[in-house]
Amino acid sequence: MDFLVLFLVYLVCVLTSVLLLCVYSKRTHTFSGEILTDGSQVFSRLMPGWLQRAIQRVFHHLFHTRNCTFIILHLALEGAVYGEYTWEIVHYCLELEFSLYHLLLPYLLLIINLVFFILSCTANPGIITKSNEASFLQVYEYDEVIFLKNMKCPTCHLRKPARSKHCSVCNKCVHRFDHHCIWVNNCIGALNARYFLIYLLTLTSMAVDIAIVTTAFLIHLVFLSGMTLGTYFDDHGQEHPVDIAFLIQYLFLTFPRIVFMLGFVIVLCLLLGGYVCFTLYLAVTNQTSNEWYKSSRAKCHRCHNSDPVQEKPSAYRNIYAKGTWTNLQEIFKPVTDYEKRK
Repeated sequence: MDFLVLFLVYLVCVLTSVLLLCVYSKRTHTFSGEILTDGSQVFSRLMPGWLQRAIQRVFHHLFHTRNCTFIILHLALEGAVYGEYTWEIVHYCLELEFSLYHLLLPYLLLIINLVFFILSCTANPGIITKSNEASFLQVYEYDEVIFLKNMKCPTCHLRKPARSKHCSVCNKCVHRFDHHCIWVNNCIGALNARYFLIYLLTLTSMAVDIAIVTTAFLIHLVFLSGMTLGTYFDDHGQEHPVDIAFLIQYLFLTFPRIVFMLGFVIVLCLLLGGYVCFTLYLAVTNQTSNEWYKSSRAKCHRCHNSDPVQEKPSAYRNIYAKGTWTNLQEIFKPVTDYEKRK
């Protein structure tokens, strides 16, 4: 019972942290996101006003201003996972004669990931200035649904090229704007989308690889000890064959840090895996997160305002999609003024 309570507390803490990130970073535009936002509003009514204002100031600083908080958190989490992996997993696996190649692969992925993490943080995402404004205006056509001609940014006072957006955090207009990522403290745009995609892929691969090695170590240890053939006595003195719940509890009590790390990495694999799939979908269809969200809203707006007597309006058409291979090429070789799309 103690193990189950502790595991549930751990799971609730991880999921609560993820939900808070979603709500306060304003990335949840779905029905579930609205439920989370409504839930946070109900919860806020139970807090005193001074505490609400303090939390709002903290979250405003974290999510709506450029700061290195999440970069530090990112590196700290990576350091904690790799520290535990190096200190215990690699040490035990070497004693059990695991393949050195499989044990060293996460370190190779870490090096590649850090390189592209730094590039994602520091590279120019495609900031639009007075000097390059005319060039960016020639890159993409206007679809006259999401991106309209002759529009000016009310903040930068520059003409808005198609597929651009003003980032309120960076206070800059960005060419082929995707989103502002708090984990790299930078916008993701045309010129650094390739770095961000490789960063995501290597980060997910790191989590999956560490989870596989750790799980293989624990399974190997269980079979080596012969516990699966044994029995145990419950609180009432009744004898039972060893089951999965007993094995997990035994491993948690014997290797608490390893099991906690494995639980965190598995949750990370699920979250990153889903986000990577979504990012790859956007890449192969030549969309950005900003365009995907706005096109969804445009469809809903037309459906709600259509005349029921008339024919249902046609679906939104993405004019920038030119085929899977060409779309992927555009990520790794961004369209610029001197390589204007034909």
